[in-house]
This record gives sequence, C-alpha cells and structure tokens, in this order.
Amino acid sequence: AEEDCTLCLERNPFLVQAYYARGIARQSQEKFDEAIEDYRKGLEFKAEDRQMLVNMAVANIQKKDFKEAEKVFDELMVAHPKYSMNYLTRGAMYTEKGDTVKALADYDKAISMDPYYAPAYGNRAILHYQMNNMKDALADLNEAIRLNTRESGYYINRGLVRYQLKDLRGAMADYDQVVSMDSHNLIARFNRGLLRAQIGDNNRAIEDFDVVIEIEPDNYMAYYNRALLRYETGDYQGSVHDFDVVLRQYPNFVAGYYSRAEVKRKMHDEVGADRDYWTAYNMEQKKKNGNASGNAVASQNGNNTGTQSADPASKDENTREQSDKNIDKFNRLVVYDEEEVRKTKYNSEIRGRVQDRNVRVDLEPMFVLTYYEKVDPVKKLVYYDKMVEAYNSRLVLERKLRITNEEAALTEDQVAVHFASIDNFSARIVKNPNDVDAYFGRALDFMLVQDFTEAIKDYTKVIELNPDFAMAYFNRAVVRYKQLDYNMSQAASSQDDFSAMSMNLKMGKNPTVVRTPATSDPASASLKDNKRAYEHEMITRDYDMVIKLNPGFVYAYFNRGNLRCAQRDFRAAIQDYSEAIQRDPEFAEAYFNRGLARLSQGDANRGIADLSKAGELGIINAYSIIKRMTSN
Repeated sequence: AEEDCTLCLERNPFLVQAYYARGIARQSQEKFDEAIEDYRKGLEFKAEDRQMLVNMAVANIQKKDFKEAEKVFDELMVAHPKYSMNYLTRGAMYTEKGDTVKALADYDKAISMDPYYAPAYGNRAILHYQMNNMKDALADLNEAIRLNTRESGYYINRGLVRYQLKDLRGAMADYDQVVSMDSHNLIARFNRGLLRAQIGDNNRAIEDFDVVIEIEPDNYMAYYNRALLRYETGDYQGSVHDFDVVLRQYPNFVAGYYSRAEVKRKMHDEVGADRDYWTAYNMEQKKKNGNASGNAVASQNGNNTGTQSADPASKDENTREQSDKNIDKFNRLVVYDEEEVRKTKYNSEIRGRVQDRNVRVDLEPMFVLTYYEKVDPVKKLVYYDKMVEAYNSRLVLERKLRITNEEAALTEDQVAVHFASIDNFSARIVKNPNDVDAYFGRALDFMLVQDFTEAIKDYTKVIELNPDFAMAYFNRAVVRYKQLDYNMSQAASSQDDFSAMSMNLKMGKNPTVVRTPATSDPASASLKDNKRAYEHEMITRDYDMVIKLNPGFVYAYFNRGNLRCAQRDFRAAIQDYSEAIQRDPEFAEAYFNRGLARLSQGDANRGIADLSKAGELGIINAYSIIKRMTSN
C-alpha cells in the first residue's frame, strides 16, 4: 500500500487522499516520523482535516512524543470541538502517561458528549480498574455491555473486576458468556477453569483446561492446573502425565516435584515419590545457600521462578499477562498483554470512528422452541404464547418448552442427558409407533445434540401423524435453516462470506447499503444458489403452515421475516415484521429487525423510529446504531 501511494504521489503530488493512505500504511509499520510527515503534507492541502489530525496525534503518542501530541489535540479541539473522539483518544494518551486525573476528566467529557459509545465506557472502566476503583469499573463495564452485548472483551474485563470484588459466581457467568460467543477463547476458558477449581467444580474445571491444551498444546500453566485437578479427582496416572509435561519444560520447578511426589505416593510408587521429594528438597537448599542456577535456567525458557508476592499491588498478585510464562503464576487469572493492548489501542482511531465506516449489523436471531435459554444480563424480555403454554400444561415432556432467540450452549452433562433421552423416546416409539409426543420429544433432543437430519425426520413424522401440530412445522423450519446455514458456512470459499443474518449499513449521513458476498466460480455459485432457493422454499412453506394453523403465533411471522432478509427480499420482510407487530405491539425484536430492513431500503426516518421503539422495549443496542446513523 505504501509503495502504491508513493507511485501515485509521483504522478500527482497534490492528491490529499494518497498522503492520508500512505500515512496509515506507514503508521501500521511503526514508521511514525514518516507517517507524521505525510499527515502534515496532507493538511497543507486540506487544513483542519479531522482524521489526519487524529492520526497525527496518535502517531506522536505511539512514538512517545506526548508534548507534540498534546499540541495536535489542542488544534483538534479548536477545529472540531464537538468531536467526542478527541477526548477519548487524549484520555488514552493520559492513561499511558500515568496522568489518571486528566485521563478521567477526558473520558468523562467524551461520555457526556456521546453517552451511547460503548468503547468510551470500556476505556474508562480500565482506568478505574488501574486506580483500584472496582465498583466504578464494574458500573462502566455494565454500561458498555448494555450498549454492545457482543463484545467479548467487556465480559472478560468484567469477570476480572467481579473476581476482585469476590463475586466468583458473577465472574464465572461472564466467562460463560464469552465461551458461548467463542468456545475457543483461551482467556475465558483458562480463567473459568481456575474459578471452577476454586469452588470445587473440579470435573468441569478439567474440561476447560482440556480445551485450552487442545488449542494451545504448549500451555504449561493449563497442564499444571489440570495435573492438580486430576490428583484431586483420583486420576493419578493422568496427573503424573501432566506433571511430567510441565517438569520437562521447567526442570527447576520445585513445587512441581513436590506435587508429583504426592501423586506417586498415592500410586504406591515410593521410590519415585522419594526421588521427586529429595530433588525438590535439594533444590530448595541450594537456593537458600545462593548456589542455585534455577532462575538462570528458567529464564532461558523466558521465565522466572520468583514468588507471587513480588508484585506490588494486590490485584496484580491475582493476575498475569497472557504472554507471561512464569510457571509460579499458574493459578493467576489471565489478562490481556499490556503491550498488545497499547499497540492496538489506537487502531480504530487511526482509520476513523465506526460511525464513518461500513458496519456489519446483526439481525435479532430467529426464535425456536427449546428447553434452554441463555441468560442475558441486558435483555430481560419474557416470551409467551398460549399454544406453547397449553402444550406445557399437558406435562408430556420432562422439561418445560421455552420460546427464545438466545439459545444456550449445552454442557457435556446436558448433551449426555439428551442422548439418554433419545434412547428413552426410541423405546417408547417401539412400543407405540404412533406416539406423536415421543417423536416430538425425540426431535427436540436430536436438535439439541445438533443432529439436524434426524431431528427433521422426527418432526416430519410428527406432522404425518398429526398434520395440525403447528409447533412441529415451526421447529422443522428452524432446524432446516440451521442445517442450511451450517452447510453453506462449510462450503464458503472464504472467511469473507458473512452470515445471511448480517447487514452492512453505511453509517453517517450517507445512504444505507447492503453488501452481498461475491464468488469467483459462477457454476458453483449457481448450484449453491439453487440449493439455497429450494431450502428457502421448504422453510417458507413450514412457516406458512404455522401461520395457517395459528395466525396469532407472532414468532412465525418474525422468523419468516428473517428468512426473507436472508433472501434480500426486504420489502416482504418488512411486511412480515409488521404483521408480527400488529399482533404484538410490544415485540421488541420485530421493531429492531424492521428498522434494519427499512434502513436497507433507504427509509431512514421510519427505520430509526423502529430502532428507537426497540430501544424503549429493551434492545439497548438499538440506541448505538441510531447514534451512528445520525452522527456527522
């Protein structure tokens, strides 16, 4: 990119955008002086350009020239006094300088100017945490999550704050939320494993460390914690295996030898236990006499075997940075690396605020009948339907059916329960092949264990036995879409193919635009489109049947509206959402999705009105979208 811009400027030295683009390219390569020179040159032709001034300020911060950065911020404040990002970015600079008073004042100002921008609360929360103001940090993270429920970093940070406030259950709930959003999030998995171990939930703690080790095979902290837990649960062979892995990497780790000695003694390996015990004892004696080379050897592995009490602040004694491989810190919660946070802190500011870019916005998901619902600390809406309640009152299933569009991920224990339930329903079906409720219950179980093909077969059997069973049509449509979505995601040619339940909206005063993914293989695309069209038709027919059987079931209109958004038939989607709202004027999700569909059609006024109504009814994220749509 830098070379292309240079060639462009050789042909036309007055092209402001080329200086701007080359400045960004150079800044990303840490060529800060050259980037600043590009921004200066660009500002000669386009004085007071807001984004170039911001970038120049950030470049000065990155090269630690805080004095020059402050001068640029002063210029920004005069030229663009209503731009809240000035204060947010300068607050980050003051935080880096260690001037917490000025940093806090700037964050307060940024939030007063734009109370719907979640990162401002996230940044201020980190500052409060650094100042040991845990309750203020918690309040800010609560607000950040209220405004943006899909940012995993906020939950991770709130989990850490809650831990410092001795709220272990709350911290675990936050890590649960992160894992449900991203099952491979190592920080959430590792920290949840530690907390589960603290409360004695050893088996599930082991599950978390299993995942960490699977994703990161050289995570020796996870091996050591799992070794201790395996000892607690009586898996002595597994415990010794894990201790062996750790001690091969850390041959001077005294506690590791003592721990392995204990396990070997439980296994009646007295010789091995004594050998480990005396190895650890002799190392301790050498250290006491000042003759040990342990620290030097360990430091060759990038580690230090010092004690935890070396850290000055109590909160630091409970945490370690992700890249810190000091094995003595095996039982500390993991936090993001400060250096990595510093490097990435200003990336979004360099390229312009989110409201000035194309932003992917997710529709509220489809509803489904299931047993489990994810607890959402922000959106506390209750879903009800007479048909579902009437079915629950018959007590034909062991669990109560719920209507939700926030499905909870199942634990391994729950998956095992549903496999057993499948066997039980199968036995009932053998005795009575016309047992409609047994087929319906088994279909739910298959759906929950992600066997979509078998679930569809059972829902189809329910419909054959009882053609008026509206809930079977409804869930069959949902499962068909899940299966289609999964198959299409597996066949996607690149990671840029995004979910059909996402829209790209142009923020700011410009018209809304929707992007559709391109493909380089027309024949393959045609085949994929034909299959998708066929499946969409089958799903639509199921929703049509639900509406015919139960015209008041608003969730069928809503889901059909989502399906039509996936087909990019926004006019039909708007009609479906309107039908749902007509029957339930408090249906927040329908207002939210209708608002997005209207924005996609360029109907900004009614789209924003719908989002505003969704916000009033409990979907707080709507406000941040409105703010970005209406900001300059």
